[in-house]
Amino acid sequence: MSRLDVHQFICRSDNFAVLLHDPETGTTASIDAPDAAAIRRELANKGWRLTHILVTHHHGDHTEGIAPLKSETGCKVIGPKAEASKIQGLDQLVDEGDTFKLAGHQIDVIDTPGHTAGHISLVMPDQKMAFVGDTLFVMGCGRIIEGDPQMMWNSLQKIARLPKDTELYCGHEYTVANAKFALSIEPDNQKLVERAAQVTAMRARNALTQPTRVDIELETNPFLRPHVPAIRERLGMKDKKDWEVFAEIRERKNRS
Repeated sequence: MSRLDVHQFICRSDNFAVLLHDPETGTTASIDAPDAAAIRRELANKGWRLTHILVTHHHGDHTEGIAPLKSETGCKVIGPKAEASKIQGLDQLVDEGDTFKLAGHQIDVIDTPGHTAGHISLVMPDQKMAFVGDTLFVMGCGRIIEGDPQMMWNSLQKIARLPKDTELYCGHEYTVANAKFALSIEPDNQKLVERAAQVTAMRARNALTQPTRVDIELETNPFLRPHVPAIRERLGMKDKKDWEVFAEIRERKNRS
């Protein structure tokens, strides 16, 4: 299978937009549709025609561009079955265990609720890529809005169990703030210290900090590391369950 072209850019204030393009067929998909004008502009710059929108969850900053883009292009919109009543324009409903094809490339659907109740993530095994919306961020995770901490922890574990070289594309550019918070949880993690410095320098020159990768997040993302003794000791939670430690980290982030 050929390698898909990936084009990402920031729109709105901090949303990542991602376009996938298959050079052989011309198939072009947008991961979510946060901003129709920005996506339209980038498509024109690339000379690509939108054929699909793949939706991770119902929040407006991920769906507001669907209606105008679909009206203009006739693109097919695929999204979470559990949120069908909240997302206008869906043509195909998918949930946990479903697979579908994009230009011959398989996409596996995993349910990753917590940020929203029906949030999904999309995994492309042959491309070693996953699109995780607002479930996981670089060195962070999404706010728990419609779920609970145990639900979100279970969703993060699904992502953490993907092959370690899987590239992860997230919904927002929050990396510098996430790095600062992560250091407050695990200040002696040398890999985290180095990565925080790296991403801060990247953002200073307006470089994008994703994709990240599963193995990198396992080493530096505190939300995936509640089992680490140093974190448990720092939080005074040596005997708690992993998800309970995760819940405390998430609550501290809410207050930061």
